[in-house]
Amino acid sequence: MTEKQYDVVVVGSGIAGAVLAKVLTQAGKEVLMLEAGLTAGMALKPEEDYENYQSYLQRFYETTIKATNTPYPEIKDAPSISVLEIQPQTPYETGYMVQLGPLPFGSDCLRAPGGTTLHWLGNVPRMLPNDFQMKTLYDQGVDWPICYDDLMRYYEMAENEIGVAGDVDSQQGPDMSRSNYGPDYVFPMDKIPQSYQDQVWIKSTNGLDVSLYGKTYTVNCISMPQGRNSTPNNDYRYADTVWDPASQSLNLITTDKNYEVVGATWNSYTGERCEGNASCVPICPVQAKYNALKTLKKADESKLDIITKAVASRVLIEPGGTDVAGIMYKAYTDPDSIEYTPHIAKGKIYVLACSAIENAKLLLASNVANSSDQVGRNLMDHLVLLTWGLLPEKGYPYRGPGCTTYIPTFRDGEFRKDFAAWISPIDNWGWSWPTFAPGSDVTNAVINNAMFGKDLRSHLNADVPRQTLLHFECEQAPCADNRITISEKYKDHLDNYRPVIEYDASDYMRKSFKAAKHVSDQIFAANNIEDHTIYSPTEADYVTWDGQGYTFRGAGHIVGTHRMGSSASESVVDKNQRTWDHQNLYLVGCGNMPTLGTSNPTLTMTAMTYQAAESILKQLESNN
Repeated sequence: MTEKQYDVVVVGSGIAGAVLAKVLTQAGKEVLMLEAGLTAGMALKPEEDYENYQSYLQRFYETTIKATNTPYPEIKDAPSISVLEIQPQTPYETGYMVQLGPLPFGSDCLRAPGGTTLHWLGNVPRMLPNDFQMKTLYDQGVDWPICYDDLMRYYEMAENEIGVAGDVDSQQGPDMSRSNYGPDYVFPMDKIPQSYQDQVWIKSTNGLDVSLYGKTYTVNCISMPQGRNSTPNNDYRYADTVWDPASQSLNLITTDKNYEVVGATWNSYTGERCEGNASCVPICPVQAKYNALKTLKKADESKLDIITKAVASRVLIEPGGTDVAGIMYKAYTDPDSIEYTPHIAKGKIYVLACSAIENAKLLLASNVANSSDQVGRNLMDHLVLLTWGLLPEKGYPYRGPGCTTYIPTFRDGEFRKDFAAWISPIDNWGWSWPTFAPGSDVTNAVINNAMFGKDLRSHLNADVPRQTLLHFECEQAPCADNRITISEKYKDHLDNYRPVIEYDASDYMRKSFKAAKHVSDQIFAANNIEDHTIYSPTEADYVTWDGQGYTFRGAGHIVGTHRMGSSASESVVDKNQRTWDHQNLYLVGCGNMPTLGTSNPTLTMTAMTYQAAESILKQLESNN
């Protein structure tokens, strides 16, 4: 079935798809967006948005296990990967994602209007300049085909769109410089106040010298830039990103007004400021945290058509040619039914804006853009080593958002030649991640120690407010054998392929776990923290290094699988994120990232999306 031809067809409504829809339609282009999830939540009428979001909250409140996808509907016709499906031993095929091992891949993502920004934490530090030259500087991984300076202005566009709250002056890299920001640049909003617990940490941690492999490093605690609403910065004077046909470029336009805070999609006066809720993952109760639906609402509705419940299944190629001819998608009505209607979406340019896993799966299913044999390969995540203990005084976790402070000390350095770098957020969630506290504390006290009434309250009051957690997000180097494949053996409800994962942690990663734990021990000692960290061989992603065992977790930072590069022989897309094999097919999202660095990838991915949008507009203009 052939339908209207658009300027651009975009698959996916996460932040990459939303930014494209906004920028392209505001530039006067006709855009069709395909979204696999349900219509509910697609920023329709304010009252519908409100009712739908309240249903998310209600589901979150009523579900015992508060996992990342807990608040959102489970759809058989467009299943999402779930961390609750992860098992210690591989292989297994019980969930949507098939795990072949040797280790299970520990992260998930969400297929729904707004994508994974519905449940992301909202941390948005930039990558460091050296992250783009890992091969040249440290003989690890690969170099990017672009450098940090190439992304600088796009980073500023991304920070404007997300509405970053933070203090630029405090964003010092390991070299204690401010060099990765312009001399007069500020964030749109003032920083989120650092939590009370963070202040407890800072007293004995900021300025602390720690030793590692014969070298001394100074630990500093700095505020985390965040994609959540704060007070507008009086010195910030950018309004929005617009397309300038004369210069053939996207530009931030200035204004004499303060930054306009974007509240909830149903009411701009709701969520104007972060209210300090600690449930940022998986859901902000008031939408003070950014999500992609806020961007989608800014698109020109007269130029944008959105089809929900539309699962892309094939990228079609012109007979005898290399250009993409259309996107075949399966339109379902009942999300639990196997019935669907096939359609073909037509455009001049096509963009896959799904997760790194879904993009790769669709490319493999279509046998496109893979002359390099790199599609699906180099799957990466931050491998998170957790350490936890009891503070000597009450730090009161759960007061404020999930993270307001981080340690940048080991984000970069010569040690990257030998083991992975990491960033260390100071978490504000007590022991909830490693032990499922505070619920597990109640269960253990009642069942194991027969505590009730006053004794139970006294016990919880003595321990839970002192629980503290430090985590080390270790950068994973690209490896061709960490990959996504497909198989006729594994199909979903609509007969589309399920992702099949092969995954492991290299020695480069495992050595970083040992180094991070050694640093943690010194930080804990300086703070008189009673260490309760335990890594059990029965856990998923338990590994050993140098005679010691460690358990890592997934960070939800899924990158790689269709990386950008300098040539068609070793990459899937060029520096503008256009596929080498098909001149009218672009890929956007974290899958384009050749290496991961030590920052949460959403900000960098958004900056890259602005770069891709600019390239798409240039191509459309040149073809007219």
